[in-house]
Amino acid sequence: MESGVAEDSDLEKTEAPSSRRLEQAREEGQVPQSRELSTFFVTITGVLTLWLLGGWMAERMLALLRTGFAFERETAFDVTLMLEVLRGQLGGALLMLMPLFLTLMVAALAAPVVLGGLVFAPKALGFKFSRMNPLQGLSRMFSVHGLAEMVKAILKSVLIGGVASMVLWSNKDHLFDLMVTPLEVGLADFSSTVIFAAVLIAASLGLLALMDVPFQLWQYHKKLRMTKEEVKREGKEQEGDPQVKGRIRAMQREMARRRMMAEVPKADVVVTNPTHFSVALKYDAQRMGAPVVIAKGRGETALKIRELARENKVPVLEAAPLARALYKHCELEQAIPAALFTAVAEVMAYVYQLDTWMKEGGLPPPPPAHLPVPAGMDPGSPDQ
Repeated sequence: MESGVAEDSDLEKTEAPSSRRLEQAREEGQVPQSRELSTFFVTITGVLTLWLLGGWMAERMLALLRTGFAFERETAFDVTLMLEVLRGQLGGALLMLMPLFLTLMVAALAAPVVLGGLVFAPKALGFKFSRMNPLQGLSRMFSVHGLAEMVKAILKSVLIGGVASMVLWSNKDHLFDLMVTPLEVGLADFSSTVIFAAVLIAASLGLLALMDVPFQLWQYHKKLRMTKEEVKREGKEQEGDPQVKGRIRAMQREMARRRMMAEVPKADVVVTNPTHFSVALKYDAQRMGAPVVIAKGRGETALKIRELARENKVPVLEAAPLARALYKHCELEQAIPAALFTAVAEVMAYVYQLDTWMKEGGLPPPPPAHLPVPAGMDPGSPDQ
């Protein structure tokens, strides 16, 4: 019984969406959106544009009205001339409204970016049969989201209608007086009334957007919630299967070992502790400030290094304390530490003497004995 309850809890979407889940949703075009925020942006942008450019637009409108109502008698009976006048009036009206159209377009594009960021999702453009399914459409209409949208639409209508009614009722006498007011003065008064009403409407829409944005963010993250099983599966996908990672690490170690073994034939000498350690050294006086470790190993790897050295006629020197110290304190492709310079110098001198003997003959040089390895450097010394 308890296992069944545990399985059910694993299937419930109780976990917050991970960063990967949010990224996948963005790739599919799913970002938080608020129609109320977009409406507010467009409305307030339009109000600001009218407030800043209202005088210029009023002048252009007066000019268009004068041109439209003042024409010669012959023009009224000539279709071609009337079309020219109409074309000019339409062009002037479009030029007058162009700044307003452009700012509204920018506002409509900017509002979604503010809430969900700039998203380019080709996947969202693909055809999905579920979008054509009327049953799913009905389910969305009668869902919590659909109910919330209906409530917002009613509230928006009440707010806008209430504000507009309040402005019209409070200014009804003044609006009737405009009918007998000169055109220039009447247009200025009417414009100020329109802007005042638009500011109040924008404020009411802003209040609605403040309530809608948190709701949309909450609903968006709730929709993307994950089950505990999904979180575990995603964690495994990101971190990788431990067995696969172990095999990859083993392959990497084997490749590194092969590369290291390929360097052994290039060594000048291999220093060994016959049963445990082998360290291959190389020194180029023109390119190196000190001898460099190009291969090292213990156990079977040490044995393989010694075998390769003998096969390629690389000198092998038995010096247990030095081999142990080099293995512990030196990394591959790095110079030996300064504390071992003297001991390694004696080894390299022996190698050069050995090379001369092999070329010229004579008595073989004796291998160095009692190499000066500091006790603190040898992990096999009694002091360690």
